[in-house]
Amino acid sequence: MLKMFAKIRRADDGMAAVEFALILPAMFALIFGSIEVTNALICKADVSNTASTAADLVAQESQVSNTDMNNVFSALGSLIYPYPSASIKVIITSVIDDGHGGGKVDWSKAYNGTARSKGAAVTVPAGLITTGGSVVLSEVTYTYTPLSSVMVRIPIKMSNTFYGHPRRVPQIKCTDCT
Repeated sequence: MLKMFAKIRRADDGMAAVEFALILPAMFALIFGSIEVTNALICKADVSNTASTAADLVAQESQVSNTDMNNVFSALGSLIYPYPSASIKVIITSVIDDGHGGGKVDWSKAYNGTARSKGAAVTVPAGLITTGGSVVLSEVTYTYTPLSSVMVRIPIKMSNTFYGHPRRVPQIKCTDCT
């Protein structure tokens, strides 16, 4: 009986297969985990890029209309590609000086969300709005759902805010905004 135990202890046939079987789940976790983290970071960068692009597109104009804003929202939806654009919410708001160092909503438009109410107070960083001036506030929210639910099954909510100064006029008007 002791000879049989000694023989089993010295046998190393298949040891590599056993070690590989033990390490394989950890390797898969590392590979899929790094892929998911990379995709989430790329999506976060796309959300930031979308916020800055939204404010920049509107800030280049003297006035905008509903048609212009729909075109902007269509362009922004393509920036998030290859991720589904149905999960993106964009709110673009013209914030004007309220005369007390703060800001209030002049007009606001939303894509997949709710626009801000006209006249509502908006907190902006100090010194951002000059007397009689305005800023374009872009707020983007995106719910990232991992492409493969192998590692992460919980959606991740990403958001970014960007302020842009109008380039041509002190305040950008919306001709047919309600």
